[in-house]
Amino acid sequence: MEFRPILSSLRRHKTAAALIVLEVALTCAIVCNAIFLIGQRVERMQMPSGVAENELLRIQAISARTRTGGRAMIEEDLAALRAVPGVTHAAAGNQLPFGNSSNNSGVRLSPEQDSSTLNAAVYSGSEDLVETLGLRLVAGRGFAPDEFVDAEALERDERLGVPAAILNRRMAERLFPGEDAVGKVFYSWGEAPIRVVGVVEELVRPNSFGLGQYAMVLPVRYNQAGVNYLIRTEPGRRAEVLAASLEALNRIDPNRVVANADVFTDLRERFFAQDRAMAWLLTVVIAALLVVTALGIVGLASFWVQQRNKQIGIRRALGATRGQILRYFQAENFLLAGIGIALGMLLAYGLNQWLMARYEIPRLPLSYLPAGAIALWLLGQIAVYWPARRAAAVPPAVATRSA
Repeated sequence: MEFRPILSSLRRHKTAAALIVLEVALTCAIVCNAIFLIGQRVERMQMPSGVAENELLRIQAISARTRTGGRAMIEEDLAALRAVPGVTHAAAGNQLPFGNSSNNSGVRLSPEQDSSTLNAAVYSGSEDLVETLGLRLVAGRGFAPDEFVDAEALERDERLGVPAAILNRRMAERLFPGEDAVGKVFYSWGEAPIRVVGVVEELVRPNSFGLGQYAMVLPVRYNQAGVNYLIRTEPGRRAEVLAASLEALNRIDPNRVVANADVFTDLRERFFAQDRAMAWLLTVVIAALLVVTALGIVGLASFWVQQRNKQIGIRRALGATRGQILRYFQAENFLLAGIGIALGMLLAYGLNQWLMARYEIPRLPLSYLPAGAIALWLLGQIAVYWPARRAAAVPPAVATRSA
């Protein structure tokens, strides 16, 4: 294809050509960043929690008796829950993944260390907590019965300390890179060392702060109002077990106030609701931009066909085939789209830099730029095809007479 006639024609239609280039450039810049942001949201929503999501229930109940009965009442509640048909494990815990809690603690490698090496989410609860959550140990062991301590005892005497901890793999690798974390010690609550007894494959933080990063489980029992009762069920029985569990707790204390009662998958759905809404919004924006860009190309291409009827007729009279006319307009659009895409890539990079500075999003991977370029080139070729086909179908006599 000879590009000299195309360039000559575009010089006579500078305004229309500039509009196409600008439209493609803006679409390229916005679409590349929007697709990247959608990918970030989807990746975040698919983040594994490390727990047995399809088997877990959560009941958060508040009772005046907890303040007086304390641990005895929690044990009574847990015994009743474990007796419910379909329940495999039950535990009382301070928080759970995607629960928007904020129980965290700084972690140090030595008692003399001034600043923390990292900040980790702290999961703690009764003896069956690790099994109830369904955490998968990849090193070490679970907690021994004599390693559990009461939170109230720790508050009264910090010298007691927490004897053991289970870390998620990410935290273990951060604290002890290239080493086996089991048997190592760190410092978090007070001056007493905490020994690592196990490492789990995955356990995410319960809130958005550093989501997916460092988390640990401590054998600390909380005997307080508003405790989370975590219930693991047989597969497919969560709905019936939830109803039966609420009845069991109500029989023990009819005046109990149930703040939350839900299956774990609903927690995930609510936690990522904003991410899902943002992904759909950006998808709609991308679709709208692509439609507007395609309509703009179709409109200007149709206008150019009408403006160049005589030129088309003369070329057809001189022997140009329909295929050559069609390829002429497609090459013209390819050239304009190429210029717009090159400018759009620069705009996409600039927009990403602004988003990084303003909203602390990651850097746009370079792989998104050629992907966006190919998509816009294909869109341009599809959009210009029908006006170009109509131009190629005009008989030479009609084209020259109508000009």
